[in-house]
Amino acid sequence: MSDEFDVIVIGAGPAGENVAARVARGGLSVAVVEENLAGGECSYWACVPSKALLRPVELTAEVGRVPGLEPGPIDVAAVLARRDEAVSHLDDGGQVEWVENLPATFVRGRGRLRGTRRVEVAVPGGSVRPLRARHAVVLATGSRPVIPPIPGLAESSPWTSHEATAVRAVPRRLAVLGGGVVACEMAQALHGLGAGETTLLVRGDSLLGRMEPFAGELVAASLAAGGVEVRAGARVVRVERPEPGGAVTVHLAEGSRVEADELLVATGRRAATADLGLDTAGLPDTGPVGVHDSMLATDADGGWLYAVGDVNGRNLLTHMGKYQARVCGDVIVARARGERDDLPALRDAADGYGAPQVIFTDPQVCAVGRTEAVARAEGFDVRAVEYDLGAVSGASLLGDGYRGRAKAVVDERRRVLLGVTFAGQGVAELLHSATVAVTAEVTLDRLWHAVPAFPTVSEVWLRLLEEYGL
Repeated sequence: MSDEFDVIVIGAGPAGENVAARVARGGLSVAVVEENLAGGECSYWACVPSKALLRPVELTAEVGRVPGLEPGPIDVAAVLARRDEAVSHLDDGGQVEWVENLPATFVRGRGRLRGTRRVEVAVPGGSVRPLRARHAVVLATGSRPVIPPIPGLAESSPWTSHEATAVRAVPRRLAVLGGGVVACEMAQALHGLGAGETTLLVRGDSLLGRMEPFAGELVAASLAAGGVEVRAGARVVRVERPEPGGAVTVHLAEGSRVEADELLVATGRRAATADLGLDTAGLPDTGPVGVHDSMLATDADGGWLYAVGDVNGRNLLTHMGKYQARVCGDVIVARARGERDDLPALRDAADGYGAPQVIFTDPQVCAVGRTEAVARAEGFDVRAVEYDLGAVSGASLLGDGYRGRAKAVVDERRRVLLGVTFAGQGVAELLHSATVAVTAEVTLDRLWHAVPAFPTVSEVWLRLLEEYGL
């Protein structure tokens, strides 16, 4: 006999939890399956702990820019203790209780598809618990770090974001492989907490390659000024670690090498679909699960299988996974009730505009929508305008030597914003106004009447519009 529920969600990270919440709110019964910690990657080894580690480093830099204040040394032990509190000491009891109070049934174990609307859960102790869904199964299994096939790399026991954010003792010498968000954030955080010799090995010619070029340039300059060595065009050909826990040697193509106590690999992530039983639903067992805008799997027959968050490959950002989850849960409820399932709120439109993203380095970088290069490649009639954030009165008051930049990408035919990027201290709070402007397609003529308060950094909106010619 199988336990039967209206909906089964495999994965109790932010996306899976939000599906369960929307389904339960709609009056359907739901089971949530998780083999690790309820709350997922973001709560324990990504967004939450990384920001807890970054914040003291950011504040120290900010204090140092304000005349009359003198930053003191960072109490690393206190920072790590606060990080432990932020991740609930890796205890998910509170998250499990939250799930059960939805109400939902929490099932601890590894979930795997076993055909149409069927899931098997390998539970602790070695037994298998079969589950059956009346309406839908939702995959919310997230993603896993990618370890490139470099000779000796896997055998050297490199760190991923898991080990970096859960660090117990900050290494004196740290090598970081990658030039994206995790690489930049964790290089800055761990360097500020004591990794005095930090080397960032970037395969490409710049940091943050998917952002506007000035963003990576500003972050690279900040890292270098803080003592992090940034090596662009670094191609790793071999890694050696003769003794477990000993020093690691990274060999580069041009003949040089980097010695470190730990090596952090931050070269991307892939959808967690391994051994998920996708073949029993007629899907390929590798790669992300393709979905329609309702989050329904495109290649599964019968209209019962959905996928949200990183596992569908649309956008590897926590807030986007939660957004997709709300769409998905509401679609499932509507279909179960025989109601309309094609209303605007029941389709993912945000991914099409370009997801908002914040990089919590110092300076911060945030963006929404398309970069100028992407917009041009997609055939838009584009005009881009930029402005020096340091010339905005509100920014100049935040501290001496403020450096930053803002850029707006405009669709000239419709006179709406296609994308906005900010880089500078404290710019993350500007992002939601940009997100509203981009997704609501507010015309520049209307945006001109949204008056920014003085003296705030948001006055940059006025300056960008003036640069455009309004």
